[in-house]
Amino acid sequence: MSSPIHQFVIERIVPIEIAGYDLSFTNSSLWMSIAAGLSIIFLTLSMNKKSLVPNRVQMSSEMVYQFVANMIRENIGSKGREYFPLVFTIFMFVLLGNMLGMIPYSFTYTSHIIVTGVMALVIFLMVVVIGIARHGLHFFSLFVPPGVPAPMLLILVPIELLSFLVRPITLSVRLFANMMAGHIVLKVFAGFSVALISLGGLGAIGSLVPAVFNVALISLEFLIAFLQAYVFTLLTCIYLKDTIEIGH
Repeated sequence: MSSPIHQFVIERIVPIEIAGYDLSFTNSSLWMSIAAGLSIIFLTLSMNKKSLVPNRVQMSSEMVYQFVANMIRENIGSKGREYFPLVFTIFMFVLLGNMLGMIPYSFTYTSHIIVTGVMALVIFLMVVVIGIARHGLHFFSLFVPPGVPAPMLLILVPIELLSFLVRPITLSVRLFANMMAGHIVLKVFAGFSVALISLGGLGAIGSLVPAVFNVALISLEFLIAFLQAYVFTLLTCIYLKDTIEIGH
């Protein structure tokens, strides 16, 4: 039985090295490409023959569109519509990464901190750059809570600044840790079933217990896969709101 960690190993499919840098096409790259391809195909086919009475594919794409649009409207406001392409892309990328990872022998690219970390860092830098470009130095008033006595600012401003700087860490670690932990647990319970079956006799009957648990965990993991995509996108919307309006 292979190690539960083996499923997270990045393997080269097409080795590429340019100027001493490893730019190989890996299993992670492959499944990112599959996710991008599936989302393009799904959205293209769903809107190819638009009709007043939508079919199931069109209805599914419209539900996803409306879901993301409502998330932006509720958390950023009407001015947040300019961020719709970005937020929609992030949601689809994370959701497909989580869901495709549930396929046996696939690869969950959202279970790697390098992937979630880069995404979170890009979002963080985008908020800072756009915020300063739009509001100038007034953007830094985010770190000054309104109506607070001046002496308290010596304590609250560093706290606000620290909470702002750790956003990329919390955003990336939450997604990566949840996906990795879930897949490890699934692998462990599946390993228990295989080990008990190999014993034969009562062991084969006992293997049904971890197998039943694994079925329940798979159902739970699908729910977690969706929730983590939702949470990642929701927090992105909340962070992007800082570029739209400064409260004071």
